[in-house]
Amino acid sequence: MAKILVVEDDVWSRRLVIDLLEMRGHDVLAAGDIPRARAMLQQGPEVVLLDLHVPGGGGQALLAEIRADAALRELPVIAFTASAMTGDRERFLRLGFTSYLSKPIDVREFGPVIESYVGGPPA
Repeated sequence: MAKILVVEDDVWSRRLVIDLLEMRGHDVLAAGDIPRARAMLQQGPEVVLLDLHVPGGGGQALLAEIRADAALRELPVIAFTASAMTGDRERFLRLGFTSYLSKPIDVREFGPVIESYVGGPPA
């Protein structure tokens, strides 16, 4: 079981992601804005699923803070966004995201992508 921080301001999207991760046996922390996400980083998540358009500064700003912090620099941060145009994936990787998942969620892809950074669901 991994501890995963979900940073998503849309209540329905956040609930869906939490449910999918909990069904796979993970411990989920959730934040709907950047200040709360900052506080939850202190709880030691193993991976962060980060929406780009979150109140309180935006996902890109939080990613920059994470990458600037020596204690968090290597934390896997996955961009979670509705931006799914050609080249978006590469753009997010250049910004420093570890990976990218687009909305709407493809449930067949979702769990394996997250778990590739923390190990699979518990046996």
